[in-house]
Amino acid sequence: MSRILLEVCVDDPDGLEAAVAGGADRIELCSALGAGGLTPSPGLMAAAASPPVPVYAMIRPRAGDFIYDRADLEVMRHDIDAARHAGLAGVVLGASLADGRLDARMLTKLAGHASGLGLTLHRAFDLVPDFAEAVEIAADLGFERILTSGGARTAPEAADTLERLIELAAGRLSIMPGSGITIDTVGAIVPRLAVAEVHSSCSVAEPAKDKRLVEMGFAAPERRRTDAATIRAMRARLDAIGSKIRA
Repeated sequence: MSRILLEVCVDDPDGLEAAVAGGADRIELCSALGAGGLTPSPGLMAAAASPPVPVYAMIRPRAGDFIYDRADLEVMRHDIDAARHAGLAGVVLGASLADGRLDARMLTKLAGHASGLGLTLHRAFDLVPDFAEAVEIAADLGFERILTSGGARTAPEAADTLERLIELAAGRLSIMPGSGITIDTVGAIVPRLAVAEVHSSCSVAEPAKDKRLVEMGFAAPERRRTDAATIRAMRARLDAIGSKIRA
């Protein structure tokens, strides 16, 4: 088994810098991680234009569901253009129908517009009623990987499902566990699944520095900050796990 890759999600310039300094292998660039991750601004994409590791931009125009109409599609096309213009390596996409199934028609349009960029299918996948059908759609559209918690709130709760997803993928794309992947949990899930990559925020909680901002509604009482030391520790943990698996 080759080195287990670590993807770190970030939503600001400081997080971007911390991810690089900490040794992330790939970065998922977002805004508003507190809302599950939204499309980063063109300015933040530009800040990530020349990183030493691949950067994939989240393409999600609003919080809430993943059911998109024609107007959403146009916004997402422009956001994909911005990621391409910034020189990013790829984009992170997802779209749902009202019943939770992947919107294959919408994803075909988005993936087609992103031709030449790397593709990750995001956790809209976790809402589908039929994982086998969704894996086939993702594989047919050329997605490189599926970011998934196995349909549970966190990936460690769904190890059995993730194991099944890896079997369904059959090497055509990567199943990348995400949500709840921390230094404390990664040792239980990665050796069992023998996955090639994991997704984590590698963040620490910090109270708001200015209480007045909280009182005025400009800030939450607590925020998560991408932490370079946590990334280094996760990277070391993954390397140790990989060594044991190879042995």
